[in-house]
Amino acid sequence: MTVEAHREVVVGVGAPSVEDVVAVARHAAPVRLADEALAEIARTRAVVDGLASDPLPHYGISTGFGALAMRHIPPERRTALQRSLIRSHAAGSGPQVEREVVRALMFLRLSALATGRTGVRPETASAYAAMLSAGVTPVVPEHGSLGCSGDLAPLAHCALALMGEGPVRDRDGALRPAAEALADAGIAPIVLAEKEGLALINGTDGMLGMLVLAIADLRTLLVTADVAAAMSVEGLLGTDAVFAADLHALRPHPGQAASAANMRAVLAGSPIVASHKGPEDTRVQDAYSLRCAPAVTGGARDTLDHAALVAGRELSSAIDNPVITLDDRIESNGNFHGAPLAYVLDFLAIVCADVASMAERRTDRFLDAARSHGLPAFLAHDPGVDSGHMIAQYTQAGLVSDLKRLAVPASVDSIPSSAMQEDHVSMGWNAARKLRRSVDALGRVLAVEVLTAARGIRLRAPLEPGPATGAVLAALGDLGVPGADRFLAPEIEATVALVRAGAVRAAAESAAGPLR
Repeated sequence: MTVEAHREVVVGVGAPSVEDVVAVARHAAPVRLADEALAEIARTRAVVDGLASDPLPHYGISTGFGALAMRHIPPERRTALQRSLIRSHAAGSGPQVEREVVRALMFLRLSALATGRTGVRPETASAYAAMLSAGVTPVVPEHGSLGCSGDLAPLAHCALALMGEGPVRDRDGALRPAAEALADAGIAPIVLAEKEGLALINGTDGMLGMLVLAIADLRTLLVTADVAAAMSVEGLLGTDAVFAADLHALRPHPGQAASAANMRAVLAGSPIVASHKGPEDTRVQDAYSLRCAPAVTGGARDTLDHAALVAGRELSSAIDNPVITLDDRIESNGNFHGAPLAYVLDFLAIVCADVASMAERRTDRFLDAARSHGLPAFLAHDPGVDSGHMIAQYTQAGLVSDLKRLAVPASVDSIPSSAMQEDHVSMGWNAARKLRRSVDALGRVLAVEVLTAARGIRLRAPLEPGPATGAVLAALGDLGVPGADRFLAPEIEATVALVRAGAVRAAAESAAGPLR
């Protein structure tokens, strides 16, 4: 699949890329089914149509579902069967899931339909693609998926909208009845035929979509964590010697090597670092939060790479039950179980918690006059009258505490359902939901560190920061400038926005070269 800025993403029989998912989910890129995909969809639909007339029962085509799979459904009742499946499974509750998540899961379900392995009709897949292109986004409640048999409830809410039922949000975000929004977009509601109800809901697309979006965010945040750590080393008069390449070659974890290289690049040419090098500096070791930063952020990077490997495999998968095999058999299977995704979603929540925990410790060192090597208490302009960044660190600490709770794995907590037919579930959707909160919190923690380090570095004047750090300070502008106490929350939020957008990383790279 390919995408260009403001151009459609073409959905073929092969795997979409992370960039495709982000383009459709976040940037409202329209989509189009490739001719090869439409041809394969039509070919395998003929297999389903042939079995629909078979007097023998075939699961999902002429039977009930789940624990009711033994009941044979006559042809005249099968449209009602599919409609009832979607209506009953659209049973979510709670606040609305974010638009980008709904678009991601719809796009990924469309990608599965495009493989031809699900047996839907071409007109059904085409209508689903048209909804994405028109910006019609079903309202999907947060709670309802157990991450097994796919993300049933979230996907059912999307299928319900395809049928012209339930609420949606249009391109402008207005809440409207699905039938009305589809009509305005020129999309005819779909009356589902045999097998199509299952095909629309038996996927891991929700948890996978959230995993892909988290991977995209963490690629930037982990590099930003290296930049923030380097700024803290500089501002706290730490040493860059511990980031030497030959030291990290003794422990050949690729992520650690990359992290150390990033920190060396950011600290290169720093007059502050140079100011305390030599025999007159009697400190031989910095605190772990400075010295061991590459081990933590590097380990996080390696974990992220593993998660990306799992996501890539899932993007290449055709998840459905039953599924049409490459030799046109229709077989029941357990491929919809979300365990592989749930595990790495939990791993990444652990990563977020630990990277944030170390960042908070570095921030705290700036604020403690006994450990900051000459900086005023709390970086305050007039300590006692002013509180400086004292409460900004409280905010960090609260976020880190939340992150530790969010790091408790969801994937080890199964609960049986469907009259014990579905007696072990992955809870991958829940793992994905808490990971989104973890990624958000990590960005906020890093923003407070960047803001605090910027203030600490500026308080080292007349010593000048290195080129990369100087570029970050320039990008921050008036954010993190020393002075009397002022309303701090807007500065934190502005820095959060810069961190999330990749502006802090980009500023450092403008002087240090590409960071990885």
